[in-house]
Amino acid sequence: MEPAKTFAELFDMAAHGPDVWVARSAAYPWGRVYGGQVAAQGLWAAASTVDRAYVPHSLHAYFIRSGVIEEPIRFEVDRIRDGRSFATRRVVARQSGGAILNLSASFHVAEDAPDSTSLKMPEGLAAPDDLDDSGWAFLFESRVVDESCARAWVRVPGENSDDPVWHAIAHTFASDDLPTEAVEFAHPMGRDRALDFESRKYMGASLDHTMWFHRLAPADDWVLHDFRASGVHGARGVATGELWSRDGIHIATVNQEVLLRVRQPRS
Repeated sequence: MEPAKTFAELFDMAAHGPDVWVARSAAYPWGRVYGGQVAAQGLWAAASTVDRAYVPHSLHAYFIRSGVIEEPIRFEVDRIRDGRSFATRRVVARQSGGAILNLSASFHVAEDAPDSTSLKMPEGLAAPDDLDDSGWAFLFESRVVDESCARAWVRVPGENSDDPVWHAIAHTFASDDLPTEAVEFAHPMGRDRALDFESRKYMGASLDHTMWFHRLAPADDWVLHDFRASGVHGARGVATGELWSRDGIHIATVNQEVLLRVRQPRS
């Protein structure tokens, strides 16, 4: 299957029976499917079975095995529950080798309730327009704010949409980028800055990914991704981060467990 060339093409997903869709992947430098892509496609599939009065408020995803870029990905949705305030879905993504993703997503009807946050966006940051692009992929833009930590401005260029679900999908796509970097900063061997993936000192993979959407700000404007990790144990580390709009709105909170193995010399 021909890889997708644009972000929109990733979500040109064909129906294959009731609550089943098939999608393709983009080509990535490391040669396998990017976890943020398959999680975002899973959220798209789940949202396609939910009334638009409900918007995503959380997702929990397990990345089961590496996805093959050249193969289509089949997304099977299970309608767990439709309530008056919440709707819950389970999505399994499969390729010929078996399941590659198991995702749960919950959707909530907007409620008129108090709004507050005790967190504050980091201050004194360079504006994204004053920084150079540092992204590895053509599907979104990334500009590093601070070389000493996992902090960057990110946006997913595309059509300006008024649909909050589309922005949640785009935020999900981009949110899998910095957690591995945060765990590398917490590793005793430090951050790996090699541009050639074959020469990197780590073999890394996203294991599971949790995301809570607080306020659905646009993803096609610059969003600050600010991540940190407490350490590593057993080749695993957990990264925690926040997504912030340029005007200081707390968009989302992300937790991810990352596998980070030190590459062994080839015998």
